[in-house]
Amino acid sequence: MTTLTADIVVIGAGIIGAASAWRLTERGLKVILVERDRPASGSTGKSVAGVRHQFTTATNILLAQHSIAEYAAMPGSGYRPEGYLMLVPGAGWAEHRQAVELQHRLGVPTEVLTPEEAQVHASFDPAGLGGCTYCATDGLVDAHSLTHEYVRRARALGATVLLDSPVGGIERRGGTWRVTVPSGEIEAPQLLNAAGAWSGEIGRLAGLDLPVWPARRMVFTTGPLDLPIRLPMIFDLQSGVYLRSEGERVIFGRSDPGDTGWREGMNWAWLEPTLELALKRFPWLETAALDRRASWWGYYELTPDHEPIVGHMPGVEGWINACGFSGHGVMQAAAVARVVAQLAVNESPFIDVTPLEYRRFEAGLHLSPDIQL
Repeated sequence: MTTLTADIVVIGAGIIGAASAWRLTERGLKVILVERDRPASGSTGKSVAGVRHQFTTATNILLAQHSIAEYAAMPGSGYRPEGYLMLVPGAGWAEHRQAVELQHRLGVPTEVLTPEEAQVHASFDPAGLGGCTYCATDGLVDAHSLTHEYVRRARALGATVLLDSPVGGIERRGGTWRVTVPSGEIEAPQLLNAAGAWSGEIGRLAGLDLPVWPARRMVFTTGPLDLPIRLPMIFDLQSGVYLRSEGERVIFGRSDPGDTGWREGMNWAWLEPTLELALKRFPWLETAALDRRASWWGYYELTPDHEPIVGHMPGVEGWINACGFSGHGVMQAAAVARVVAQLAVNESPFIDVTPLEYRRFEAGLHLSPDIQL
């Protein structure tokens, strides 16, 4: 049985783990990146790949802001600033405006629009809305290509990447983490848990209680449509329905709060209630055909407050978390990777991630959850 050694072992080659592996190698650390399947084979590759600045807390806004700036500068990232349009119900409009003010203070060019003004971006029924917001620098990336580019960069700087290597055991002995994989054992003083929807299970292997669990999400795809304009990502905060253009088609969906755990495959029963709500807001969808073969499903990684867990595990030497992103992993991965690298070399992070540390659960604190999509 082979024993490999490193300064840090990174578990998970989704976009968070891959970007972190690169940033860690940049800091001169010997890195081993372990992935149960292939890069971007979990939540990253199944996401709708949206990126936005429109969050409600400074930490989330800054993580997204720095990440999107990195993607915009990376050749091949697929970053397309096609915008995010938020349709906000009257009951939540005052609170949403406060979030916009925070975004403005941090340099995010969010526009405040009336429902009538927002019709320039898409046709929708304005019933029940208090207002709309639009940010032109929000948009899309190619999450699959981005992840593979981060893996390539990590390898180029000397990282070892073990694919098709599910973790079978984790133990702390003598100041060292011992991680068991099919090819043998990895020894490292530090460990980064970036295993996405599997992060809770990785924690349990080490005897840790990490409140991260999987939730299945459906993405439905229409047939080709002849729309007058290309649709940005649109999120109806009243119904939870989102949609955007994907080539000549439209993809749409809605989170099912009851669909948690390791369920697999498309839940076609979720289509009817989702479409019923979508048609109320977007009546033109009635003319669309559904392409079942182009629709897909994947996992979110949820936490109790729908906020990620980032930082050192309290009372556990050498364990760093970067998991539980609740649909925001692609949006924030680049900045989170820089934070992780700073934590690993005992530097203060360039963004204060204290609100995202695990200890908030120990203290019984509950953050206001940001929009999941």
